[in-house]
Amino acid sequence: QVKPQFESKENKTYDTFKAIVYKTQVVAGINYFIKVQVCNDDYVHLRVFVSLPHENQGPSLVSFQTGKTRDDPLTYF
Repeated sequence: QVKPQFESKENKTYDTFKAIVYKTQVVAGINYFIKVQVCNDDYVHLRVFVSLPHENQGPSLVSFQTGKTRDDPLTYF
């Protein structure tokens, strides 16, 4: 659900968009930190916020980091 948000912010389209690993942080909702493979050796880290169920909002791309590798640790940003 956040792929179109990411592509819009990057002004690119990606054929590959595969989540590799993720971590969560509970706040007034949940922050998901997700490592995503966007082509063979290129990865991005996404921070996606999912609000509490009663707010009826979908996942929202909060922030991202590009130029990552498969071995880069997934940390808070």
